[in-house]
Amino acid sequence: MKSLAAKIRLCRAGAKKSPHYRMVISDVRAPRDGRFIDQIGYYDPTKNPVILNIDEEKALKWLAAGAQPSDTAKSLLSQSGIMKKFHESKNESKNKV
Repeated sequence: MKSLAAKIRLCRAGAKKSPHYRMVISDVRAPRDGRFIDQIGYYDPTKNPVILNIDEEKALKWLAAGAQPSDTAKSLLSQSGIMKKFHESKNESKNKV
């Protein structure tokens, strides 16, 4: 069985000139707005203040499973503090061994 190459990225939704984005886990071969495996959050840059809602538990699970975030997704995960927790847990597991 082949392993799944997963990517964390944004999927555009919303009307013309009024975008909002879903943060999804998708296969690297799938198109940007195509099929996805799991939805872990959403991002709405048009609101003031910006709305960013990410399911931390799901995000950490997928990062631990090897999903690679896109540049924008990585930035948003960093803003919400998830990347910091992921790196801390990764370093913590290295110290136990």
